[in-house]
Amino acid sequence: MVNNFCKEIIQQLKTTGVVAGFSVEKVEHAVPIAEALLAGGIEAIELTIRTPVAIDAIRAISAEVPRMLVGAGTILSPKLAAESKAAGADFGVAPGLNHQVVREAYSIGLPFAPGIATPSELESAIELGCRFVKFFPAEPLGGITYLRSMSAPYKHLGVQYFPLGGLNAENMMDYLKEPNVPAIGGSWIVKKSLIENEDWAGIASRAAEVRSILTQSTQVTS
Repeated sequence: MVNNFCKEIIQQLKTTGVVAGFSVEKVEHAVPIAEALLAGGIEAIELTIRTPVAIDAIRAISAEVPRMLVGAGTILSPKLAAESKAAGADFGVAPGLNHQVVREAYSIGLPFAPGIATPSELESAIELGCRFVKFFPAEPLGGITYLRSMSAPYKHLGVQYFPLGGLNAENMMDYLKEPNVPAIGGSWIVKKSLIENEDWAGIASRAAEVRSILTQSTQVTS
């Protein structure tokens, strides 16, 4: 089995820097959220499959907001991997490493990043052909210091990491400065209260704040 997370998607993730993670209770909220994030400068999402409408929400965004790179999150079974792919997801991620899910994603051509938290889990992912993995939960595990230590023995294999869990506007650049971290997951951007109040402008504003931090950091390092 070979890694199926193509360089093009990795580059798209690197360009956007932060992937907005969220879930929806109503399908009609999906497209406005995606459009608001785009307006604020975030071009990739992880829509978690934790509600009954999640697959339909992925389908709606994929169809109506083609500029958005759509990731399906919390893929816990081969069936959800297949449904996500059929709905139009560009890639999938999970909080843990399930061999059956990895194999199903590979067989249907869905770029997939399993979640890892330890060297043993990382080695299992590598054995399955994965070279892009979700590092979760990032901050509770020890943050960037732990990631650097854990990933060091595998640097020569070209593994890249997608950290998520406890990240925010204050610590996100600590991760994004690492050469093996093309993007991080940001679940703080799309607040549940903003969705409930249908405050799409508020979501766009929070996305713009993140984009401003990314832009300023790029200017400083260039």
